[in-house]
Amino acid sequence: MPAEFGHQFLKPELLRQALRHRSAGVPNNERLEFLGDALVNLIVAEALHARWPKADEGALTRARASLVRESALASIARAHGLGEQIELGMGEMKTGGHRRDSILADALEALVGAIHLDAGFETCRKVVLPWFDAMLAELPAGKVDKDPKTRLQEWLQARQRERPNYSLIETLGQEHERVFRVRCTVAEPALSAEAEGSSLRAAEQAAAELVLGQLETNK
Repeated sequence: MPAEFGHQFLKPELLRQALRHRSAGVPNNERLEFLGDALVNLIVAEALHARWPKADEGALTRARASLVRESALASIARAHGLGEQIELGMGEMKTGGHRRDSILADALEALVGAIHLDAGFETCRKVVLPWFDAMLAELPAGKVDKDPKTRLQEWLQARQRERPNYSLIETLGQEHERVFRVRCTVAEPALSAEAEGSSLRAAEQAAAELVLGQLETNK
């Protein structure tokens, strides 16, 4: 394990499992990912609660979502060279799976779960929290923008216009690494945009962001 991650495993098998993608067979990191996802959310929520004593629930929720989203976790994993250490099946290796956000984010969460099982929550928190220091420092204290879907809907509602429509155009990739392509359509003014994401929600958010950009351009 890289020294910059800050933990020396007492049980190296936990580290090996955390870095083993499902495409490489069993055991793999899916169960550790499940545990790590909950731990990351807790650690980040606790940090925000302490740093922003006057922020309301909505601001805290939006801030946590921005910090634990797939792309943010993948950037942390990428910064520490985690991709090169992930064990992948032949198919994923050929398609550059070690660079894919979803695989990197899952592996990072699995790593958090493994650290927790290896050394307990307090050690896990001490190791994990510094990974988010830079992103925490960049957040405007107590205030985080609403997500694109919410902002688009509020823009339309304020003008008494129809809600946006989101439609799934196609689903690409293998079962465990789906990519969704979604179209966001606004009736008035007549606008639409397409975007991709590793989940329906991510694709919808990206498409809504593009439509918001069009609205801004059309002002």
